[in-house]
Amino acid sequence: MNSLFDQAEALQSLLVSHATGGSEDDAEYMRLRQAVLSHAALEPLIPRFLRTSRSLGQFWQFIKGKYGTYAERRTYLWDEFRPILEILERGGLSPSDQAVTAAINKFDSAHVQAAWAKALDRRASDAEGAITMARTLLESVCKHILEEAHTKYDDSPDINKLYRQTAEVLKLSPSQHTEQVFKQILGGCTAVVEGLGALRNRLSDSHGTGKVGVKPAPRHAELAVNLAGALAIYLLATWEARAAPSQ
Repeated sequence: MNSLFDQAEALQSLLVSHATGGSEDDAEYMRLRQAVLSHAALEPLIPRFLRTSRSLGQFWQFIKGKYGTYAERRTYLWDEFRPILEILERGGLSPSDQAVTAAINKFDSAHVQAAWAKALDRRASDAEGAITMARTLLESVCKHILEEAHTKYDDSPDINKLYRQTAEVLKLSPSQHTEQVFKQILGGCTAVVEGLGALRNRLSDSHGTGKVGVKPAPRHAELAVNLAGALAIYLLATWEARAAPSQ
């Protein structure tokens, strides 16, 4: 059992067995758990209970309190492991996914981390949901930066307005620059946000559709998630660079 996919699948099977009356080896659990936890690229997809349950005894206390029946426990564990297994079955996260994950994990924002994890999880199997989460990722990043900068924003702001506020704080607004090349690049960032908002409204599951609704394909979700991830890295890195001198 050498591949990470095999180890993650074995860990799932071990936990399902233990949660449904089996008696499993604690040392084997700790070995498989460590193999999964040590893979940094999987960080946003790892179930919370796996981080906190350092032994099978701790896992048992968690699962018996959460669900009373074997069927419920099986379903829960299968659902919790599905994102990890699907990613690994497709060959793992791409280098760009890993870069976004590393950048996002540097910031103490549960909302940002959750949005990125859900976007990755849904990208291949739920295009509509992935597009919604791509937009949510950018919204969460913008709110995180504005809150860190002590800048107020509306409770339910339009994503375009939210991004414009963030760009102003980070001095990324095209109007704040005179060099044509910077105006062009920063204008492109604005266009990405506007495009994601429009794509989300047109193709995602955030709005009801009529009988002839437009269904997004996986390639649409891939584009939306990748664009949102790249822009999220840029915004967070810019905030880190601008906030560093004051700290």
